[in-house]
Amino acid sequence: MRLDRRAFAGGLAATVAAPSLSFAASILDATGRTVIVPDKVVRVYPAGPPATVELYTLAPDLLMGWLEPLAPEARDYLLPAAVALPQLPRLTGRGGVNIEALKAAKPDVIVDVGTVSREYASLAEKVQEDSGIPYVLIDGHIDRSGATYRALGRLLGRADDAEKLASSADTTIAVITQRSASVAPQDRPSVYYARDKSGLQTGFAGSMIGEPIDFLGAHNVASELHGSHGTVTIEQIKAWNPDVIIASDADFAASVRTDPAWASIAAVKNGRIYLAPRLPFGWVDYPPAANRLIGLWWLGKIFYPSLFPEDIKTLARDFYTAFYHMTPTAAQIDRAIGGSA
Repeated sequence: MRLDRRAFAGGLAATVAAPSLSFAASILDATGRTVIVPDKVVRVYPAGPPATVELYTLAPDLLMGWLEPLAPEARDYLLPAAVALPQLPRLTGRGGVNIEALKAAKPDVIVDVGTVSREYASLAEKVQEDSGIPYVLIDGHIDRSGATYRALGRLLGRADDAEKLASSADTTIAVITQRSASVAPQDRPSVYYARDKSGLQTGFAGSMIGEPIDFLGAHNVASELHGSHGTVTIEQIKAWNPDVIIASDADFAASVRTDPAWASIAAVKNGRIYLAPRLPFGWVDYPPAANRLIGLWWLGKIFYPSLFPEDIKTLARDFYTAFYHMTPTAAQIDRAIGGSA
């Protein structure tokens, strides 16, 4: 993304919800679209949950609201002022966009972070055309975490703050890449990621859902399936016979250990079932944003314990301090990690 400051005629300003804004920045977003945005951005509308997390971590004072209700147990890990923000309608996902409600909210810019595709580019173009509000798309893949923050920093006028988070992300990516690359193919575990209470919903090849598992060089057993995510059968999981099961649902993680339908699977027989932390946001999957950076360390300790001697509680405390703007107590860290470490 490039930021080119320049004078801009006032004609476009008349079409947006906040006509007093000065439009003086030309942004080239991740899709190659040139988007004209205000010279000073103070109200940012997140298009999807990943953008919400990225915006909160970098500039919580600019975030207009949340797209999904915050879990009660997650609220203690976030700034009180941010917790009090209202819930906003989603612009991505199922359902149409309420353009009039969007214009009434008067955002300076709409930001989407995640997969860059023709579908999302078309949505951005349509919403921007109908509302007159600038809509910027930023690549949110995990290996682009540092670049994501630098792009947001330029867009929001928070380059210095963004560089701190970007540098932290770059360090994590570099260390994870170096250490996982040293593992011989035969020593890389096969992994099944169970996303729901049934344990049968999972992420497929190339999706951002299983990206942290892929990034560590482990073999996602569902990678033979294509698409984003979906439901598989217990017979299929038995055939895959994963070494490790990562679960996102606490009930499934507890029940699978004694469920006879799963008993023959290697991960169950060997007790290698791990519940992914999810406070205030998921460490492995949802939403696919910066919250997954601490998850890379957690997964590294599970997949390759000899290569990741760091104390996950210390890493989590430092991550929460830098990215969530609060330093959790030891009790809060224990509660966040639970019995998953």
